[in-house]
Amino acid sequence: MSDDTGPAADSAGETGDSAADRSPSETTGPAGSEADTTGASDETDTADASDETNTTGASDETDTTGASDDVPRDVRKYERFKKMDGARYERVNEFLRDRTYITAREWAIARLCADFRTETGVEMTKIGENLPELVPFMTDTYTPQAVNQARYSFEEKVTKAGATFLYGAMSGFFTAEDLDEMMYEVTEVAKFLLEVEGVDLAVADELEAEDKISEVMRDVRASSADLRGEEVRCPECGHVHEPTGE
Repeated sequence: MSDDTGPAADSAGETGDSAADRSPSETTGPAGSEADTTGASDETDTADASDETNTTGASDETDTTGASDDVPRDVRKYERFKKMDGARYERVNEFLRDRTYITAREWAIARLCADFRTETGVEMTKIGENLPELVPFMTDTYTPQAVNQARYSFEEKVTKAGATFLYGAMSGFFTAEDLDEMMYEVTEVAKFLLEVEGVDLAVADELEAEDKISEVMRDVRASSADLRGEEVRCPECGHVHEPTGE
């Protein structure tokens, strides 16, 4: 498949990425619209597997079996997302929309870009051409440009979400206990996504990571309190106390 002659769904995916970069609310709209703008099939297309196969330019079941040798070996051996065999894009996207700022498309492609990175860069052509083979809930191929746009959108959203969270942590709006509870909740979501990707998380490692995160967040709160000054300055005598983060 030539990079310049991808299916029409790829162009739609590129358009969706441009809209995603403008507003998180646009990228986290109704699951059906997300699927339409990102190259994922709508509910009707997904229900009719044979029609969807024809519209994406893939061969039918018999041809696919005969053409299995055309699939790169590392694609055939790729084991991530196998726990989501049978999952539909709309359901995955809905789960992420309720808990994160990223879409199912951005999540999947960001992971693939990390896994298919070489010394010379990311194998975007391989990712785009084999996307349905790599991720069960992705049903269309993508152009390299669409892959790159989805990865960029993921990175931009993570940066903005990080700035938002860090401001909340540094602003003094939350106590140390509030931050601990918040970190527990977001860590559970992050661990779930990692487990879905096939990462085996040992209990001891989980607890150690949670302890480190809590310690870091307490340091952030203490440092920000010191920076602001209002939380550690005595209103009676003006004496400045060392922030404890407690």
